Order: sequence, then C-alpha cells, then structure tokens
Amino acid sequence: MSTGSKQAPRDTLSPTESPLESVLRIADTLSSLERYATEAADRLLLAEGAAAEAPGRSRYLEGPAAVQEAITAVLWRAKREILTAQPDEPHPGAALDWIRAAVRAPLARGVAMRTLFQHSARFSEPAKKYVQQIMEHGGVEVRTLPEFFDRLIVVDGEVAFVPGAEHPHSAVLIRDGAVIAFLRGVFDTAWVRAERFPFRPVRAADAAREVVPDVRQAIKALLVEGRSDKAIARRLGMSLRSVQGHIASLREQYGAQHRFQLGYRMARGEHGVAARDETL
Repeated sequence: MSTGSKQAPRDTLSPTESPLESVLRIADTLSSLERYATEAADRLLLAEGAAAEAPGRSRYLEGPAAVQEAITAVLWRAKREILTAQPDEPHPGAALDWIRAAVRAPLARGVAMRTLFQHSARFSEPAKKYVQQIMEHGGVEVRTLPEFFDRLIVVDGEVAFVPGAEHPHSAVLIRDGAVIAFLRGVFDTAWVRAERFPFRPVRAADAAREVVPDVRQAIKALLVEGRSDKAIARRLGMSLRSVQGHIASLREQYGAQHRFQLGYRMARGEHGVAARDETL
C-alpha cells in the first residue's frame, strides 16, 4: 500500500448501504454502548456497596423497603447463626411472614437460629403459626420473656440490625465488632432468663399457667415504678383490658382498695394471698 493511500474509516457509510441498513447499524452500535455503560455502572455500585459494608462501618436505613432489602440480603448470606428479638406489635402477621420467608433458605442450609418473643406471643395466632413453621427446621429455638425489648437481629456475630432512632420505619446496620459483641451479650443474658416456647399450639389456659407468674412479677415492678395501665400494657405487649384484669387480681391478693395502696404495699414487700391462675 502506498504511503499516500488511507484506509476508509469503519463507520463511513458504504455507497451500497441502504438507509434502513444504516439505521440498523447505528442502533446496534448504540445498544452496545448502552450495555457497556450498564455493566460499568453495576461494577461501580458493587464497589461502593463493598466499601459501605466494610468491617467497622455502620449504615442508616430509612423506609420499610430499604430495611427489608438489607436484612434479607444479610440473612440470605448467613453461615452459622441467626439471633432475633421480636417484640410484640399491633399487626404481627405481615412482619412474621416476611421474616419467615427471609430465613427459609439459611435454615434449610443448617444455619442455627434463636428467637426471643414476649410472653404475649404465646396467645397470638400469627406468632404461634410462625413458631410452628420455623421449628420444622432443625436447630431452631424459641423462648419468651415478660418484658418489652427492642427489635434486634444478629447474624454470624458479624452483622447486627437495631431500630433507628429518627424514624419508626428505620434501622441501623452495624458491623463494629465491639458493638456486636455487646449486643450478643445482651441477647444471651435475656435468653438465659427466658422460658421455652411450646412446640405445639396450646390452649390459652395452659399457656397462662406457665407465664402468668412472670407477667405478674413484671406488672408488680412497673406498678411500683408508678407506671400507668396503658404504659404497662405497651411495655408487656398486652391489651389494656388484660393488664387491668391482672391489677384487679393483685388488689384482691394484697387487700388493696386502690392502685396507690397496692403499689405502697408491694413496695414495702408485703405478701398477699396466693394468686389464682388466669389467662393473659
């Protein structure tokens, strides 16, 4: 080839190329560029995600969708153990259905799981159904406590989720080892004091005989603190009517004519007559 000759650029339109062929070729080029840009953006997102989830980093999550997406992703990657604390809530069915779906895969792989509920969960049909279904997997344990506690999830001792303080539908993803060790210690302390959740559904009267003493003790402590009936119900995950029924029984047990006298006698350590078994 002589030095004066030049090779025609690849994108130069051929004299024999029809307008339709030219448009199709341009469209194919644009499609290739779009795929390249999408792949590059995906690589950048993955890199940013890895940096955000590096050990020691925490991330604030706001909104139900963002919280559920992050928790689901962490649970799916669980290798050894999942710890969850599930306080009572007004409509537990939807939340428990979502958690059950999120833990199905790790439980099927043999990941162990321990879950804490409040005693009131023993009388909740959605909670009993949830417990039955997850305990069909080996390595799952469920216990209950009388008092209120915050929601907590700890996975493999490496990642934890706690409620966010700024928004009701928010959470904080924690990867700091010291903080996670502290949260796990809090969970283990509560676990030792908790009562085993029955494997099979039980009648309310049977469940009450197991947990009423703990519930009564919690109500007594909160009454001595001067908490209102509504505050006690919210703290223990119980209905206001149930709390008022327990207080009425305590007044009878201690021979008290009103709440103030009841709190005074309990604070002094007086002993009432034996209480009768009741449902929550």
